[in-house]
Amino acid sequence: MAFITFQPHDYFFTKLYTGNGSAGHSITGVGFQPDWVWMKPRAFSENHALYDSVRGTTKRLMSNATEMEETRSNGLSAFGADGFTVNADNGENKNSETMVAWNWKGGTTSGITTNGSTTITPSTYSFNAAAGIAILKFTGNSTAGAKLAHGLGGCDAFFVKRIGTGGDDWRTYHASNGGTKNIKLNSSDQVATGTNIFNDANPDSVNITLGSHSSANASDTMICYAFKSIKGFSKFAKYKGNGNANGTFVYTGFKPAYIMVRFNGSGDGYNWIIYDNKRPNSSNPTPNILEADTADAKNTSSNFNCDILSNGFKFRGTESNVNDTNAEYIYYAFAEEPLVASNGTPATAR
Repeated sequence: MAFITFQPHDYFFTKLYTGNGSAGHSITGVGFQPDWVWMKPRAFSENHALYDSVRGTTKRLMSNATEMEETRSNGLSAFGADGFTVNADNGENKNSETMVAWNWKGGTTSGITTNGSTTITPSTYSFNAAAGIAILKFTGNSTAGAKLAHGLGGCDAFFVKRIGTGGDDWRTYHASNGGTKNIKLNSSDQVATGTNIFNDANPDSVNITLGSHSSANASDTMICYAFKSIKGFSKFAKYKGNGNANGTFVYTGFKPAYIMVRFNGSGDGYNWIIYDNKRPNSSNPTPNILEADTADAKNTSSNFNCDILSNGFKFRGTESNVNDTNAEYIYYAFAEEPLVASNGTPATAR
């Protein structure tokens, strides 16, 4: 049984809202002041919009693009105690359009742990070691084997992106692949092997290891979103599909609020698939997905059907992006409820 000492919704929460096309649209009901907000229009094609408190308001990144950070005065303009404020940009606040925002909380902004191996200390950061969440802004050094302090006491997954003077791919580390492999978040390209991305090394309790490639460690401004698996709150692991409508069950140890899945084998054309507990129908199965690497609107094909359960998730469709025969997939999951809460109450399926 999985016990945590906090409520999952205090550190991750999916917020749905409707745009009004006006400046100063306050979005509340998140339950905390978010440090990372990833938002997407649901019903029409538009880029993803990623903002965080470390880089500051109006500073947008796009998970589906290589572009460097851009200033969007009509984008997210404030982080509030219970949410955030957006202005009139279509990607954040198009009039009458439905939106989704995934929100994470960090909080610690000083005193990050380093050691004798650390060669890069983030210039600005926000992390929460208890929840396993870190946002790290740093200047890279183009040096193979550079060691970036992460503050989490361990690291199982991270996304890193060059955001300064040049555009470049997002690079993703996942513990199931180790430091020899990476996948581009902004692309449907197959898993890549390259020593110059993560230097064939895994993160340790203090540092993330980076290679010399410009997409992971340019002599430029960089951002890294890093995570550690926390029992009862988050998990970053892998599963194997079965290509069957009575699909693979994936045990997480909690009732998921958010699931992102990616094919983990050879072959191009596979997308990053996002499910959450707010956009779908109120009961299982849900076919309502978005793709982190495209600007596409929601896809409601039944081939993506997935049950969100009290202790994990189970696929009910045969879509190759999530459940092909004998195919391997990695996933990123955050909890709505632990399997058993600290008060002894068990989680329930939707």
